[in-house]
Amino acid sequence: MATERSLVVFLLDEQRYALALDRVQRAIRVVAITPLPKAPPLLLGLIDLGGVAIPVMNARAVLNHPPRAVRLSDHLLIAKAGQQQVALLVDETLGVIDGVREDLVPADTILAKLDLIAGTAKHPEGLILIINLDRLVDFDTTAIAKGLNVIGTPPPPSPTSTETILPSR
Repeated sequence: MATERSLVVFLLDEQRYALALDRVQRAIRVVAITPLPKAPPLLLGLIDLGGVAIPVMNARAVLNHPPRAVRLSDHLLIAKAGQQQVALLVDETLGVIDGVREDLVPADTILAKLDLIAGTAKHPEGLILIINLDRLVDFDTTAIAKGLNVIGTPPPPSPTSTETILPSR
């Protein structure tokens, strides 16, 4: 039986991706990211959000997009994966799509072993890839623990804007 989902949709380059709304706490404009010594490119560093240090994951590195410097127009999606709070650096947050049900296509019906993709959703403006946040965080944590250097580039410089995009939930 299909269940309805609400999704937070975001862009990397021109590709639309989404996270389950119940996982996303808020979206903010990018803030200063403090780099961590010897961290792999999957981990850009940490941000201070209300006195809490939150790891910032490089969505571009994990989802095979070309690297680029952080821009003041970029957004951070603050989300929960299990007990871990993370920030995902994205190009732009597009908003929320409510009631996605019939258009949801599970990833394993497309191709086995698409670990980072939970499924796809059809949208008038193109296909949306729904990210499995738990797998994404597990992938990032595993890479950090093993000291993998997937892309081999240092983290880009961080801007310092702090405008809120979505309200806190």
